[in-house]
Amino acid sequence: TLDTQLEFNTTKGVLRWGYPYLDRFGEPSNASYGDLFNVPPLGFYTQAIVFKVSGAAIANGVFVITLFGLASAVVVYKLGKEMYNKSTGVFAAALFTLAPWQLILTRAFLIDVQCLFLSLLYLYFGILAIRKDSVKLAAVAGVFFAAAFLTKQYAVFMLIPLLLLYVYQRPRNVKQIIKQLAAFSLPAVFSTLLWYQVIMGKEILYLLIHNDFKDLNTVVPTYSFLSDFLINYGLGVFFVVAVVFSFVVGFVFWRWIPKASFFFDFVCLVTLLFILGLELYMAVNLNLKAPYTSAVKYVYQSLPFFSLIAASLATKSALLIRDAKQSDKTKATVLFLVGFVGLLVLVAPIIANMTTARALASASYLIFRVQPHLDVGYSFYVTNPMSLGDPLLIVQLVGFGFILSGLLWQSRHFITELLRLRLLKN
Repeated sequence: TLDTQLEFNTTKGVLRWGYPYLDRFGEPSNASYGDLFNVPPLGFYTQAIVFKVSGAAIANGVFVITLFGLASAVVVYKLGKEMYNKSTGVFAAALFTLAPWQLILTRAFLIDVQCLFLSLLYLYFGILAIRKDSVKLAAVAGVFFAAAFLTKQYAVFMLIPLLLLYVYQRPRNVKQIIKQLAAFSLPAVFSTLLWYQVIMGKEILYLLIHNDFKDLNTVVPTYSFLSDFLINYGLGVFFVVAVVFSFVVGFVFWRWIPKASFFFDFVCLVTLLFILGLELYMAVNLNLKAPYTSAVKYVYQSLPFFSLIAASLATKSALLIRDAKQSDKTKATVLFLVGFVGLLVLVAPIIANMTTARALASASYLIFRVQPHLDVGYSFYVTNPMSLGDPLLIVQLVGFGFILSGLLWQSRHFITELLRLRLLKN
């Protein structure tokens, strides 16, 4: 459990929250606090319901966050299956679940995981609505979008892939388009107006007012801060290599890749560029402190797309290796080597992040640095770090074994075919 600070101001009826962090010199600083009115309410009222039912203990709140994290992995699998295929869905779920980024946030008392879960749900049902040309499914997606937006405004990022898919589908019936857009957007419009104008008595533009857009950096940020965070803390170097390699394979060997897979690579790329580009602009060009020090939260909605594009290497590599059988010797060698390297690149982040998770279990505090050699970033105090003989470490190993067995089972037909080809050559 990663410790945060929570305070109920019962005299004013206002929920206040904060988190402990390290200042730039690595010393504990006073917790920062903000009023609930400054951000959307749903995440905090979800926590309040949990506390009312099970007791006001941080562990109870973290347990619910962990459930949201597990459910998010399931939706990532469903998205991978819907966008690419089942193999991509399975590997995407594994990469997503084992990323240090996800592991830590799902054990922290924050609302970001809840927001991502709801965002993934509205993206999934939105894709189904597009493919089935359904107004009812568009309404379901709209309800989840409204819930995600009332949890955290980062939910708007999932509109990018949804819009790209909608344009790609090119619906023809104008009346159907209007019905679907209305069914999707009305729940968010109604709930936002209800909260800000009716309940709070504020103007609708009040939702754009936040302290994150006021506090400026005390450290001069550079454009490399985001890559430092992703490579060294959020994803890991092997994960980043898998993402880059997958993009390169999809671009160079596009003739061997299904058209739909190539398009979804494009969707993931545009979404990532938008999220990461906006983060860089706010942190460096606008010199805003929160996007810089809290990159772990500001670009969290990009994690599923990193996972999907890296996981698509499973299918790309398999196709290249299979097509190598039907090509001339030189081309066959190139296709086989690229496919084989792709498989190694895909497996590497899974193994590496299992090792990282093992190390994180015994850490007493964690900090997501955004610049090397400076203790600047979002940090947590770990309330119950595991010792070497902790039985939960055995549970962790069992979990790793479960994930690896699932990946092997999903790959069983491809592994069998590789072995058969090897025996024939011998």
